[in-house]
Amino acid sequence: MRFSGLHCPRGIHSLRGKLTLANVALLALGIVAATAVSVMGMRYYLLDQIDAELTKTRDSLGGSRLTLREIDSLSMLGFVRDRLVQEQSDEQPRPDSLFAAVDDRGEPIGLLGFEPTAAQHAFADAVDDPRALIDDPEPHDVRVQDADYRASATRLADGTYILLATSTDGLRKGVAKAVKADLAIGALLLALLACLTMLSVSRRMRPLEDMVETSSAIAEGDLTRRVPSSREATLEVEQLRLALNSMLHQVESAYRTREHSAAQLRRFVGDASHELRTPLSAIRGYLQLYDKGMLTDAGERRRAWDRMNGEVDRMGRLVDELLTLARLDQRPELRFRNVDLSRLVRDAAEDLRVQQPRRPLTVDADGALLVRADESGLRQVLGNLLGNVRTHTPADVPVRLGVERADGVVRLCVEDKGPGLCGEDAARLFDRFFRAGGGAGSGLGMAIVQGVVTAHGGEVAVRTAPGEGLAVTVTLPAGASPRP
Repeated sequence: MRFSGLHCPRGIHSLRGKLTLANVALLALGIVAATAVSVMGMRYYLLDQIDAELTKTRDSLGGSRLTLREIDSLSMLGFVRDRLVQEQSDEQPRPDSLFAAVDDRGEPIGLLGFEPTAAQHAFADAVDDPRALIDDPEPHDVRVQDADYRASATRLADGTYILLATSTDGLRKGVAKAVKADLAIGALLLALLACLTMLSVSRRMRPLEDMVETSSAIAEGDLTRRVPSSREATLEVEQLRLALNSMLHQVESAYRTREHSAAQLRRFVGDASHELRTPLSAIRGYLQLYDKGMLTDAGERRRAWDRMNGEVDRMGRLVDELLTLARLDQRPELRFRNVDLSRLVRDAAEDLRVQQPRRPLTVDADGALLVRADESGLRQVLGNLLGNVRTHTPADVPVRLGVERADGVVRLCVEDKGPGLCGEDAARLFDRFFRAGGGAGSGLGMAIVQGVVTAHGGEVAVRTAPGEGLAVTVTLPAGASPRP
């Protein structure tokens, strides 16, 4: 997939790259800090060894009360050897230690009849004032002929100053080798850490890649797709996966509900248009006959008038039921008060006896049974249920009305022994404008029943089968309250 017109700023934007860079940077800082500490420790340790040797030699010379002549005789062999080496060597090797005798003015003094060497002159010039070295118990850093030394001094019994120095070149080379070794090992560790971090992060980031794939699949229309679980997932990623799957389930449910509502609305509009078009067509037809003077007989005019009145009444009832459903959909404010449900059942039974005297009727509603409900709404529920019985069952089919309180709820049952419904029709019983077998009526009565019961916080259940009749059970809370 290509994206045009997008500008990505330079830098690392991948979480994998950022984590790797962070780990490498932290290890690099640790290596640098460890190297610095170890190098400084090694330098101070070696330097302390050099200073200890210089201090020991200085103290031995200063406390022995030797004179320069005595030192000449003691160091004759070594001094001759050093002179011979210097005279025979063309490269003049840099000595590891320096020894020079100077007077009160700081000028070098010859030993064993030999003139001071260039190194001794340079040493004396670098020290300048030997008394400063004598007064300080710690050796000083001096630079002689482009070489670094640690120097100290003492004074002999005859007043001669003896300058002592040891080269720190070996210390510098050792420190340099240690730094190089540490940096080489550190670079190897950094490379190894970068590889291991990339592999580990890639494995840990696999659940996030699955989330991206799932989101892409859902965007392409596969609403059933979910993020799979992973053995490599961390606690936070697993929590994110569960939350995302829960959200996707809600999105799918909302989408399915919207599609179902849209389809139901389209069917509702079509059914309502059809139901209204039929009486309007009949009225229009009679009016056209009257307008053309084709209704000459008084009886025909009377029959046409009655038919038009009947169709108008039919449209009025249909519009009233549609308004009732519309108000129920808008969650109206019902007038809740204590209602004797048993009395309402007995009143509905008396109405049914008046309308169909030959129908066997059983009423189980003795005593008073109070519920917190809207009385007009419950009367409408009973009227629609019994109206459904009158419309869809023969006049001699037995009917039972019962009401009871159990388990904190109140159950109202309207049961008949009519032909019953098949499973497909029973599933659509509460759909608007549904009429089983294309029977009479608007098909809104049971939808109104469900809407009123739902507004009371209750439920409606149906039990039916072909040839076994139909039983509708309305369950209301004992203290019914409006739905949230």
